[in-house]
Amino acid sequence: MHARPVTEHYHVTGQLKPQDMAEVASAGYKAVICMRPDGEGFFQPKFGDIEQAAKAAGLGCHYLPVGGNHSPITQAPKLKQILKETEGPVLAFCASGGRCANLYQLALQAG
Repeated sequence: MHARPVTEHYHVTGQLKPQDMAEVASAGYKAVICMRPDGEGFFQPKFGDIEQAAKAAGLGCHYLPVGGNHSPITQAPKLKQILKETEGPVLAFCASGGRCANLYQLALQAG
């Protein structure tokens, strides 16, 4: 896991796996946000498996896919709400972390 800070409480990274959730929790994160639609890439774990592992590690877990039928414009207000409701650091992930950083910028402008 190579997390990059966007802000003090919002970091991004590439694809996480269920077995990474204990490390995420021990790094001090309170929640993870998956922005990668299920089935986007080969050998990508299903969100349900990540969610189960995250909950077992004591993490909040959110599915906020960006891509395919999921427009960044419609997802940005949802990210803003998730961040408003989550206390503590959040780790968002996708294939590379890029769309997580971009969606954060859109969320800042969301109404």
